[in-house]
Amino acid sequence: MFWPMLAIAFGFLGVAVLGMLGIKVFVEAQRLGRQVSATTERINRASEDLEQAATRLAATGDSLR
Repeated sequence: MFWPMLAIAFGFLGVAVLGMLGIKVFVEAQRLGRQVSATTERINRASEDLEQAATRLAATGDSLR
C-alpha cells in the first residue's frame, strides 16, 4: 500500500510543478508581449519623427536651388 500512495504523491507533485512552470511561462509571455508592444510603439514614433525630418530637409533643399 505504501508504493501506490508514493507513486500517487509523486504524480501529484509532478503535475503541481508542471502547473507552476506553465503559469511562469504564461506570465513571462505576457511580459514579452507588453515589451514588444512598447517597442513597436517607439519604432513607429521614431519612424514618424524621421519622416517629418526628411520632409523638412527636402523643403530646405528645394529652397536652396
